[in-house]
Amino acid sequence: MSVWITGANGFIGRYLISELARAGDAVHGLGHGAFAESDRRRLGLKTWINGEIEAANLNALAAMHGLPSKIFHLAGGSSVGLSIELPLEDFSRTVASTARLLEWLRNSAPHCLLVVASSAAVYGPNHDGPISEDAALAPMAPYGHHKLMMEQLCKSYALSYGISSVVVRLFSVYGANLRKQLLWDVCSRLSQGGPRLNLGGTGNEMRDWTDVRDVARLLAMLGALPCDERYRVINGGSGSGTRVADIADMMVRNFGGETTVSYSGLARPGDPYSLVADDSTLRRIGFQWRIPLERGIMDYVTWFKGQARG
Repeated sequence: MSVWITGANGFIGRYLISELARAGDAVHGLGHGAFAESDRRRLGLKTWINGEIEAANLNALAAMHGLPSKIFHLAGGSSVGLSIELPLEDFSRTVASTARLLEWLRNSAPHCLLVVASSAAVYGPNHDGPISEDAALAPMAPYGHHKLMMEQLCKSYALSYGISSVVVRLFSVYGANLRKQLLWDVCSRLSQGGPRLNLGGTGNEMRDWTDVRDVARLLAMLGALPCDERYRVINGGSGSGTRVADIADMMVRNFGGETTVSYSGLARPGDPYSLVADDSTLRRIGFQWRIPLERGIMDYVTWFKGQARG
């Protein structure tokens, strides 16, 4: 079975390659950046095209391997901060690329299933407790607005042209090889030593933390389920919220030392107070999160220390 991944060279993409390849799929990728041949062989990626998601590159993949049975669309903006700094670039990465992909599917592979990685950022602020898929959508930063536009494009092509899409709203994905965001920042600063660590926000912000290894399993499972709806939105979260302060404390314990963590008390731009999934849909389809948060954080710190020694 020929399966394509856009953004395959990204954080989640590399895990998904391995997950699909282990299941026996022939996996091909398209996106940005150099992809070493040794890494491709290790992960199980058959083909890599370094370039834009556009008809010429999609046609090239099809000419080499035939039309795909499914595409996992992971390409797009990945940072709230960068979307605020460079909104047009974020729009191009997330919205324009999705429009080009959908148009290619309409013309060349209308029966291909599209599994789309979106974000809980589409929900925005003012949510207390688990958020269901039908909750009000009020994104704050360009990042969230662009993810919502991407979802709306998928829905439009599903209704107008029959292009089947499963949109997965991912929450706080973390794991080895993530070199940005809270976990990377905390580890980087802990590695410098010092008795105190001051972080932004209040520490009471609630997030739904999911290990990338579980997320890759989830995406692969959703791609394999029978498609009985043209367009479907599913929360890719665990249903369990954890405070940022508790995550930081876990990291300090695993890192070692006596660092005291404090918080500025200032809310960060584009940062909702609480983003926790209602996971009832995942429970109905039988998906189970396997990696406990404590283990995932320990694994991340162990990976970081290995990178530092290397």
